[in-house]
Amino acid sequence: MFIFKGGSRAVTRNRPHCLRRSYASRIEIPIPRSSNAIPTIESCPSPTCQCQEMPSGLEIEREQNINGTMPSYAEQVLISTGRSDWASKIETEEEGVLVKRLKHFLGPKGKYSDPYHNVMLTNSSFAPTDPPASQRETSRKPSSDSGSVPVTKYGGNELAHSSEASPPASAFLLPSFTYAPVIPTDAASVEALIKGYILPSQLHQSHDRLAREEKNVLLRQPETQRRIIGARQINEILVLICGHGGRDIRCGTLGPMLQQEFERKLERQNIPILRDPPVAEAVEINTDVEGYSPTARVGLISHIGGHKWAGNVIIYIPPSHKGNSLAGKGIWYGRVAPQDVEGIVTKTIVEGKVIKELFRGGIDRSREITRL
Repeated sequence: MFIFKGGSRAVTRNRPHCLRRSYASRIEIPIPRSSNAIPTIESCPSPTCQCQEMPSGLEIEREQNINGTMPSYAEQVLISTGRSDWASKIETEEEGVLVKRLKHFLGPKGKYSDPYHNVMLTNSSFAPTDPPASQRETSRKPSSDSGSVPVTKYGGNELAHSSEASPPASAFLLPSFTYAPVIPTDAASVEALIKGYILPSQLHQSHDRLAREEKNVLLRQPETQRRIIGARQINEILVLICGHGGRDIRCGTLGPMLQQEFERKLERQNIPILRDPPVAEAVEINTDVEGYSPTARVGLISHIGGHKWAGNVIIYIPPSHKGNSLAGKGIWYGRVAPQDVEGIVTKTIVEGKVIKELFRGGIDRSREITRL
């Protein structure tokens, strides 16, 4: 995981160039907080059916109040890798081109660095979407070395060529509840993703002191969204479990166990589990029809902070799940054990109630942070 953020206050300096921004190393971000109209229960109900036993020997911290320990962020970019574990630093993965480019643009010295708009980069075990043949073109491009080299284009965007070619990536953007099935990983396309979907539509008030040109760099540009073909709304429930054994054995041990438990308990509630990668073409789903049944994806993700509170789980309930009071929100839980899964599925995913003893924090589509 990356979270690009600052710390306690901004510093105003004279800027001889209009695109030169200076911030203190730490900026305390005034975060809108709310707990209004969110039903809660104090503790997780005991399971009514058999579940896996909690492994012994995992040193889980159980004394600290974990309410408010969720890191503040404005957007989580959840990259589909089809793998269930990664190197300790996911940017060192050989196939992690999208992470590297996002970090380059969004990191502390990046072109789109904004300490008031924190972006979290996370790998997931979800398989990436295979782009359809109708969006994929292969041709040859002149080269001074070999005469010509193969060129691959997706939706008219040149991706890469020769031995340096990298396949497109897929990612979930949360809490925007957007899925981008085909993201070419060349620099121009990654910039289009950032400008079209990741940058804020409105800047923090601390940016009022910036020149118009500086503000325009940091603001979302919806017209660039056309470069990301097939991006669409997410309608399925997402259950994300830290299983990053390359960072910590506690999450590496508990993650796969919790994934199995969530899949079983969701299916007991007649919530189908989606295991195939999302298709590239958007499928119209009418969630307003009588008898509509939500679906869910359950996956392992890379480090999100707080290994000592394993298992760490994020539940995103889509806006289309209108019967749930948590629709459009992401809920973070810590210290989740296998015996807690049935209660989380029943109380949070089905009934829309937050379990206070497990609660680390929450976020909604307006980036309002929930603290209880």
